[in-house]
Amino acid sequence: MSQQKNLFGQVLVALVTPMNAEGEVDWAATEKHIDYVISNGADGVVVTGTTGETSTLTDAEKIKLVEVGKSVSAGRAKIITGGGSNETAHAMQLYKASEKAGADGVMIVTPYYNKPTQAGVLTHFRLIADATDLPVILYDIPGRAGIPIAYETILRAAKHPNIVAIKDAKGDFAQASRVMNETDLLYFSGDDSNVLPHIAIGATGLIGVTANVSPAAYRELIDATNRNDFHHALTVHNSLEPLVRAVMTHVPGTVAAKYILHGLGHIDSPRVRLPLVGPEEAEAARIEADIDKVGAITGLSFENFRPDRNAAAGGALPKVAGTTR
Repeated sequence: MSQQKNLFGQVLVALVTPMNAEGEVDWAATEKHIDYVISNGADGVVVTGTTGETSTLTDAEKIKLVEVGKSVSAGRAKIITGGGSNETAHAMQLYKASEKAGADGVMIVTPYYNKPTQAGVLTHFRLIADATDLPVILYDIPGRAGIPIAYETILRAAKHPNIVAIKDAKGDFAQASRVMNETDLLYFSGDDSNVLPHIAIGATGLIGVTANVSPAAYRELIDATNRNDFHHALTVHNSLEPLVRAVMTHVPGTVAAKYILHGLGHIDSPRVRLPLVGPEEAEAARIEADIDKVGAITGLSFENFRPDRNAAAGGALPKVAGTTR
């Protein structure tokens, strides 16, 4: 593996933020979960991303997640801060504070809701990259941001010395190949169902939601591709497919991942912050039906899966919500 790939590693987890029944961050559970994913093969952990419920975390919580991540990882994995803001000045402040807290990198999502032109997108990226000495990952997710990062914008952004990678949740494989051919950007699959296809055309690795549940299986998949054993990689991919479906198709990935982690006993509560809510009865049933089909090769056992649908759907409103500066 090249030094370039070693910058972040290849198996990165888009970390959930465990919370207690009142909706406050459960710091002990967070430490335990970070250790779980790292001990089971994660090279990096993206805190405060979409999966980490960045929209409803306070700035203080976001910075503390970086600090906790650095403490728990103890050099075993890179800690990358995601989320940011659709306000450029605010995003710059957050990333500067994250750098001071010890982050190893920052992930900048396309400005959401504002729907800027590509000139605005590029300016947003460049100004944030200017504001930090940390390596930057661009996050292309038009389904959430409302707009894509155009191919020409990616090429122009890639010329910035701090912009070194992109996370692709767009699923345009023709563009992915062009970007990998025309730039030196590290390319991360940001769509759990497309990890192996992205790797097959040259992607560096993944930044995954399902990896919260099964980091070891993704480690195995990546290791298989590194030794050119695509037959085994495909076997792992197919074994993971029902779990990916369980996590990513019925409710938001954060909600499903927490529901499954709680059912496995990895976290004490499946609680998410409003406007996210736990799965309804029918949604929970579909999640459970999918995980019943997860292949044994993943190393996961759902024999003792004990979901608590009442805990997922109910509980008091969170005491801490909304972004404060």
